Amino acid sequence: MLVNNNSSRFRSALGESLEDYLEAILLLGAQKRPVRVKDIAHFLGVSRPSVVNALNQLKNKGLVRHEHYGDVELTIRGQNYATTIYQRHHLLEQFLHQVLGVSARIAAQDACRLEHALSPETARRLLGFVRRIGVK
Repeated sequence: MLVNNNSSRFRSALGESLEDYLEAILLLGAQKRPVRVKDIAHFLGVSRPSVVNALNQLKNKGLVRHEHYGDVELTIRGQNYATTIYQRHHLLEQFLHQVLGVSARIAAQDACRLEHALSPETARRLLGFVRRIGVK
């Protein structure tokens, strides 16, 4: 697993909520079907108007493509950014569950909160540590 930190320059401009939208679009898109506003709303447990508002912000930042009532797609920049967020989440979830012994449910919840605050340096060092001890 690689932790790509090239998109860290966007972190302060987006915030936790918009990062969650990017990660949701990435995960929904991995299911090989079009991503729709209603899918994102259901996935995140938010209203459709909230999704549309977030998508407009992400579109203005060049991270998604979305036409009114159309499918939602990540741009290359959006894909890179979302992948970084997802990798951090996965790394933290593995560490919390497999190394610290936190329950899988709590590890997933905590990883979701921690992924947004993790600096690139800490992510690299944590990844190195997890690899050294053989966590997969």
